[in-house]
Amino acid sequence: QVQLVESGGGLVQAGGSLRLSCTGSGRTFTSLPMGWFRQAPGKEREFVATTTWSTGNTYYADYADSVKGRFTIFRDIAKNAVYLQMSSLKPEDTAVYYCAASPSGNARSAKDYASWGQGTQVTVSS
Repeated sequence: QVQLVESGGGLVQAGGSLRLSCTGSGRTFTSLPMGWFRQAPGKEREFVATTTWSTGNTYYADYADSVKGRFTIFRDIAKNAVYLQMSSLKPEDTAVYYCAASPSGNARSAKDYASWGQGTQVTVSS
């Protein structure tokens, strides 16, 4: 089982940037599929981005259409960490952001992830 801890959330004005961090223990992340999800009040948890090990020793990144071109997911292998760089933030990006590890099936599906962090609040003011 992987233990995950998110950090980096906060209050930012529309158009601003934040970087979320997810550090883990229990096993290394190197080849582990990792994802970021978010949940706004009254809404279901939704897919944001995922990074999976690909051929040629590279990582494949996938993004929700709503964040494509604004968010970037990347890893620091040495720190066993995954990050979500968020730019051009919009009020509709306001949510609790969760890091998750090891999808058993669809990497875009929250129900397929086994391990979750506690979440970090991101609030974007207009």
